[in-house]
Amino acid sequence: MQGWRVPPPKEPVKSKETLKWERERKVRWLARRGYLKSERIKIAMLKVPREDFMPRSYRDYAYLEVPFPLPGEQASISCPHSYPLFYEPLGLDEGQRFLEVGLGSGYGTALAREIVGKEGLVVSIEIDPLTFDYAKKNLEVAGYHDIVLVKGDGGLGYPEFSPYDRICITAACAEIPPPLLEQLKVGGRLIAPVIERGVQYLMLHEKREKGFTREVFCEVLYVSLRGKYGRSGKPAL
Repeated sequence: MQGWRVPPPKEPVKSKETLKWERERKVRWLARRGYLKSERIKIAMLKVPREDFMPRSYRDYAYLEVPFPLPGEQASISCPHSYPLFYEPLGLDEGQRFLEVGLGSGYGTALAREIVGKEGLVVSIEIDPLTFDYAKKNLEVAGYHDIVLVKGDGGLGYPEFSPYDRICITAACAEIPPPLLEQLKVGGRLIAPVIERGVQYLMLHEKREKGFTREVFCEVLYVSLRGKYGRSGKPAL
């Protein structure tokens, strides 16, 4: 993985108890550093075992601040801090209708399902068939059977359940795909890495009656969006 040193794959040896302790320690670390503030996001991160969404040979490294490769083209599970980094400014909360572009391992999808609760809805779209199948299996094994999983071009969104309260794009784009802006409700928020002058910035967009507001947070590094509104599918530098 570009920009990080990925530990060598190995046979997992850590117990569930050890990994649970590491998960609790990671949540405390995220809170101390200001990444994690929402109680619902905190509870979700304590509940969902990240290790269950990792490839077996990387399972023992689940709580390191390192992204790990997944099946599929340029696919990865992001660093643990990346999830509150996106979900906190997004204001993801109970009862919301949430659209995720980029399914990845399914870990972020499971977190979102816990956060929005029984009254909410999670729809996740993945363009890569290998990544889609990997995440779908992880979510099924973990007991998440009420998430709408779509194999297709995330830039087109999924109008069947629109408008969405919140949209998260986990791939870098030169501009936000118009279908996603259309499927966002007025007052809704969309967060994505946006490429400007060769640099990716995490940007929050809020839809108003007339246009959008935009807030820039920090530099990030994600693979580029694929599909109709995508680029090469390779990391933007």
